[in-house]
Amino acid sequence: MARAKIADDVGGPATRAAVAGGADRNTIATAVRYLLQLLAERAPGNTVEVRVPPFGAVQCIPGPRHTRGTPPNVVETDAATFLALASGAMSWDEGVASGAVHASGQRASLEGLLPLRY
Repeated sequence: MARAKIADDVGGPATRAAVAGGADRNTIATAVRYLLQLLAERAPGNTVEVRVPPFGAVQCIPGPRHTRGTPPNVVETDAATFLALASGAMSWDEGVASGAVHASGQRASLEGLLPLRY
């Protein structure tokens, strides 16, 4: 069963609070899930799995569909890095070069999709 969509009037304020710093765990969780939702809406598809443990994961980007086992294209990072990427405080190249973003697979890139508007 799919998760309920996070409304803009909930996700936007949570994201702004989380990006500003000092937010509690529930606010950060809401912000990350909201931003993952926006990413999946911006680039619908099933080619790349974006993981931000422990808060959430989405499949996005058009192309070959993945259905079983470990996906061939995975982007994984922590919440703070994902918030920085989504807000534009960190570029995709900076995240990958620093090792804060782990991207595996030929199509595992979010370059051009970030930052997100929230």
